[in-house]
Amino acid sequence: MGIVAGLDSSPEFTRIVVCDADTGAVLRQGYAPHPLDGAEASGRPADVDPQAWLLSLGEAAGGGLLEGVQAIGVSAQQNAVVPLDSQGNTVRPAMVGGDRRAQVAAADLVDALGGREAWAQAVGCVPQAAQPVTKLRWLAKNEPDAAARTSVLLQAHDWLVWQLLGRPVRRTTDRGGASGTGYWSAAIGGYRPELVELALGHQAMLPEVIGPSDAAGTTPEGLLISAGTGETMAAAFGLGLGFGDAVVSLGASGSVMAVHPEALVDQSGMITALADATGMHLPVVTTLNAVRTLRGTAELLGLSDLESLSDLAMKSTPGSHGLVFLPYLEGERTPNLPHTAGTLAGLRRESMKAEHLARAAFEGMLCGLADALDVLRGRGVEVRRIFLLGAAAELPAVQAAAPALFGVQVVVPQPADYAAIGAARQAAWALGVSQGTLDPRNPPAWQGAAAQVLDPGEDLAVGQAVRQQYVSVREQTHPGAFRV
Repeated sequence: MGIVAGLDSSPEFTRIVVCDADTGAVLRQGYAPHPLDGAEASGRPADVDPQAWLLSLGEAAGGGLLEGVQAIGVSAQQNAVVPLDSQGNTVRPAMVGGDRRAQVAAADLVDALGGREAWAQAVGCVPQAAQPVTKLRWLAKNEPDAAARTSVLLQAHDWLVWQLLGRPVRRTTDRGGASGTGYWSAAIGGYRPELVELALGHQAMLPEVIGPSDAAGTTPEGLLISAGTGETMAAAFGLGLGFGDAVVSLGASGSVMAVHPEALVDQSGMITALADATGMHLPVVTTLNAVRTLRGTAELLGLSDLESLSDLAMKSTPGSHGLVFLPYLEGERTPNLPHTAGTLAGLRRESMKAEHLARAAFEGMLCGLADALDVLRGRGVEVRRIFLLGAAAELPAVQAAAPALFGVQVVVPQPADYAAIGAARQAAWALGVSQGTLDPRNPPAWQGAAAQVLDPGEDLAVGQAVRQQYVSVREQTHPGAFRV
């Protein structure tokens, strides 16, 4: 079929991969950071001029990188809101990132609709500070003039696709991106415009949601642009996730997501019902404490890095000599204990050694993520294989404990630009459909990610005993807080 490109516009940079449309083999790639002004450069910005995304895109595509490319897919950071006026100009800089400013607005919105359950029923998630719907509420309360001039709402990947196509009258998005806004329901497959009005104070035009293999349009030069999607959905597509697959992502906080055929409505609000980039669903459960647990433990023990903590933990044994660490250092979202603190249980004279505390930190982090997995399993989500992502996935102590604690095969993919690869795979799909060589229901079968595969093997029984030890301490310390 030729060659295609995928571009991923993350919060800090643009990455472009050019791939063989049939096999997915990466042929060449480009990279450029977003240009930031002095204020933005001091930390990840909460407001960004979207022109910065275009500038880095142009730089990353320099040197003839896109020569011969027939189609482009766009992946971009989620939760960014680009408010436009009736002429298509930005009303204010895009609101991106976690945006702590919007925490009060999130609580406001939850109350305005009648509580967490009302939101879970309406759109499959409870408003968080990062979500577009919450940012709209903040905008209405704090910048009413800008809110009043807002006529059109786009996310980052919608805006980039629209720019690549020359700013046509038609504006599009995909199910994946729409599902993270807080005003689109994965269960009904449509917008809830009354929630935009609840947040912003008035209606606004929303982009048309097109199918996973549909093209958003063609540039004047004949370059096909696919639907685009959010980074999470693009990465899942780039990894080649299918039924029975889950992803455990180890950042400062953690997340667990899995492929499922239907949207899950969760009254507790623990599950966020996202859609994926293929027509399926990606229910997500997050924890507030993952790698931050390891970093805090390393500091406590006077260690300079996580590799040293891992080496120390490997000197202990499964179960950490009876130490159990409930890693709720920032409070916790799964289970819903926002005001609690961490707990270290099982202290005995013989367990009071640095290596046992180090091991307990790893086991506590992974058991917390196993709790999140159990939320999905408890709702009928099948998990046969787990992809473990994040730099911490490479640590020996994580790899030694994870398969037995999770109870299934663990796959650690080699580091790669999976969001950009997923965007390129989407471009290949749209191109194939437009040429009549691919079925709109079945994406191109690209090579899977190169990975290390770890099985629980004989350690399974020991791992499940460690897990039960953790669950017992959690139930004693926070009785009834966790109901799967």
